Parts: sequence; structure tokens; C-alpha cells
Amino acid sequence: MSNSVPFDTLKFVEKLESGGFTHAQAKAAAEAFAEATSQELSTKTDIASVRSDIEIAKRDLQIWFGSVMVVAVGVILAAIRYLPPGN
Repeated sequence: MSNSVPFDTLKFVEKLESGGFTHAQAKAAAEAFAEATSQELSTKTDIASVRSDIEIAKRDLQIWFGSVMVVAVGVILAAIRYLPPGN
């Protein structure tokens, strides 16, 4: 599904030529512009999908970090238990 806008390259070439471009320059510019504007742009659905992916990654990172903290605290508590008694 493409949401591209029709682009009149002939009219564009003629406008550039009337502004001083050579025919070859105007044709190359029109082709480049037509190609650049025909590419699909991101849509609100695309952005929503990316936001959803970011939220999932954020959640997974929080779960991973929480797990690492629980393990780290467990290791520290186990190490404290086996320390020699103080004064």
C-alpha cells in the first residue's frame, strides 16, 4: 500500500529549465526528486509499533536488572555470613 503523491516530472523539468537549468540538469533533478518522494514514509502505525517494541525492551531490561540485583544481594549476604567474626 503506497501513499505516494502523483508528481508531474515534465512540469518540474520545464520549471527548472525556465529557471536556467539545462535540460540534462533539470531531468536529473526531476528524477532524483521523484525517486526521493516516492519512497514510503513512516506512518503512525509504524511509530506505534516502534513504541511498543521499545516498551517491551524496557520491561525486559527492568526484569533483567531486577534479577541481577537479587542475585547480587544474595551473593553479598552469603559472603557476609562466611566472613570471620569481628572484634
